[in-house]
Formats: sequence, C-alpha cells, structure tokens
Amino acid sequence: RRCRAGAAVLMRAPAAAPELLTIGYEARTIQDVLATLAAARVDLLSDGRARPRSRKPGGSKRQLAAALDAQGIPYVHLQGLGTPKPGRDAARSGHPEIMHRIFHDHMTSDRAQADLAQAKSLARERRVCLLCFERDPACCHRRIVAEMIADATGQRVVDLAP
Repeated sequence: RRCRAGAAVLMRAPAAAPELLTIGYEARTIQDVLATLAAARVDLLSDGRARPRSRKPGGSKRQLAAALDAQGIPYVHLQGLGTPKPGRDAARSGHPEIMHRIFHDHMTSDRAQADLAQAKSLARERRVCLLCFERDPACCHRRIVAEMIADATGQRVVDLAP
C-alpha cells in the first residue's frame, strides 16, 4: 500500500460544538476500537461504510452495533456517506487521488447529501466518531466527510490513532 501519510489532527475554527472524531479499524481489533471510543468519550458512532460488512470478527454492522450498545454507545449507519465500489477499488490499488475524485462526485447525489445533512446535525449535538476501515485518514473518504462536516459546524477534527 502506498498511502501512509497524513496529519493526526486537522484544525478548523475554534469548536463551539464537540470535537468531531474519526477512526479506522484496519490492523486493529474491534475490542481495541471499542476501548479507544470509550476512552475518547464518544456519544455516537457513525458508520460511513457503503457496505458495512467485514471479515474482521465483530466488524460487521449488526455485530458492531451490538458491541457498541453493550458499552452504551449508539450506532448509526449512513450508507450514503460510503465510497462507491470504483472508489474502494482505487484506494485498494494505491490510488487515493482517484478515490477522492470518485468520492467527491458521489457526494453530489441526493442520498449522499441527505446523509451528510444528518451527519452535520448529529455532530452539532453529540460527540460523534466517524468510522471506516482505512487506518490512515488521509487515504480514506472519512477525512473528506469530516472536512465537509467541519466546514459547516466549525468543529475541530481529531483522528483517533491506535
């Protein structure tokens, strides 16, 4: 994989709302992700995967939602914020710049705009963490989503690292 760069914190205007958090579960156990979310005092996990299935034990939508519920963390899946298959294929083949272009085009769709509006609303009210697979947020669409939310809310974005 070629993409392994990126800053740990993306700064925006001073936060009036809670910080907006992001996390990737690549190369992490779900138990580690849950512990990280609890330590960060996450109020809601927003799953931004187009296909919320995972070969990683506990990483599929129902299993993850149940594990979060057991810790008192609500779960919401916003499928419209997920990367279309051609974008996922580009990211997997080491071309994040192509993934970014595909994802930006996708974000003009009605479904993506509706889910983005919901994500902005939730982020203004709660301490939300955006979840996806990719460990490095610079190579993942969740960074793009976080920037779109932060541009509207003025929140500070913090990428939770392992």
